[in-house]
Amino acid sequence: MVEQLTVDKFLSTLSSKEPVPGGGGASALAGALGNALGQMVANLTIGKKRYADVEDEIKGLLARMEDLQKEFVILADRDEEVFAPLAAAYGLPTGTEEEKAHKAAVMEQRLLDASYVPLEVMEKAVEMLGILDVLEVKGSRMAVSDVGVGVQFVRTALLGAVMNVYINTKSMKDRGKAGELNREAEELVRTGTEAADRIYGVVLAGLRG
Repeated sequence: MVEQLTVDKFLSTLSSKEPVPGGGGASALAGALGNALGQMVANLTIGKKRYADVEDEIKGLLARMEDLQKEFVILADRDEEVFAPLAAAYGLPTGTEEEKAHKAAVMEQRLLDASYVPLEVMEKAVEMLGILDVLEVKGSRMAVSDVGVGVQFVRTALLGAVMNVYINTKSMKDRGKAGELNREAEELVRTGTEAADRIYGVVLAGLRG
C-alpha cells in the first residue's frame, strides 16, 4: 500500500521500470500533498485569538481535509489495482471469434474501471481547491504562502489525472460513454484550473505586496 512506503521507496519504484506506481498514483499523491498543506494552514489558524470568529468553520474544513487525505491515498492504491487487470487484458487470446468477443468485452470494462479512478481524483481535487479558497481568505496570514503551494500541488493532481482519463477513454469502443466521461473530465479541468489560477494569483499578489 502506498501509505506504507517511505518517500525514498516510493520514488525509487516510481522511477523504475515497474508498471506501477505511475502517473496516476503520482497525481493522487500530489493531491494528498496539497491537502496536507491545507491542513497545516488550518492547524495554524485554530486556537488563535485573531481567528476566533472563524474557528468553528476552520475546524469543519480540517475534519473534511483529514478524510480527503485518506481518500487521495486510497485512490493512489486503487490506481495500481485497476491497472493490473487492464494490462492483463491486453494479453487475452484472440485466436477465435469467441475469444475476440470476450477480449473486447473484458477490455471495455477494464478501461471503464481505469477511467473512474482518475476521474475521482479530479473530483477530490476540485473539492480541495474549494477548501483552499476559503483558507486563503480566512486562514492564518502567516501561512498564506502554503495555501498557494497547496493550490499548485492540487492543480497538478487535477491535470495529471485528466490524462489518465483520456488515455483510457481513447481506447473504449463505446464512444458515447467515452464522450460522457471526457465531458465530465473537461468540466472538472475548467472549473478546477479557473479556481486554482485565481487563488494562486491572489496569494502571489499579496506576497509581492
